Amino acid sequence: MKVRNGWKSAVLVTGLALVMSCASTDMGITTNVKSKFVADDLVKASQIEVQTSKGVVTLTGNVDNDATKNRAIELARGTKGVVNVVDMISARAASGAGDAPDPSRTIGEVVTDSGITMSVKTKLLDDPQVKGLKIDVDTREGIVYLTGSVGSDAEKEKAIQLAKDIKGVLEVKANLTIEKG
Repeated sequence: MKVRNGWKSAVLVTGLALVMSCASTDMGITTNVKSKFVADDLVKASQIEVQTSKGVVTLTGNVDNDATKNRAIELARGTKGVVNVVDMISARAASGAGDAPDPSRTIGEVVTDSGITMSVKTKLLDDPQVKGLKIDVDTREGIVYLTGSVGSDAEKEKAIQLAKDIKGVLEVKANLTIEKG
């Protein structure tokens, strides 16, 4: 019986050590930051993409206001293992800091914006040069916001051009990071 309990203790200690070591890996940090976003009442985890490299967390996305943006940055900075936070979040509210317009719109604008979003996303997914699954598309009052990652400057430019070519698009704001590798 003693050997059996000793074995269980060894497995438990090994498992705990593994969990603790994973928390400081880039993947572990990303998971911890995303978990904090999910648990938070202000931050909508689906609006923010989290990427970690050597302890540096990059946050990209479009949120509703500066308070949400600031809370997301605060949560990321407070996560164990985070060395630095790179803020690439756009706030939609017209507070002077964000690029996106105020989200209050008429029903007609919502339908038009959602149609534009769907058309842009379809074009990105259909194009062989662009990895559309890695690009989030959001449209506000005819302005298309592209957020995510691409493999090259050429892919970024192609994604922007595809969005600009859609009927009803007034402007394209690209918050696309270039991932090498």
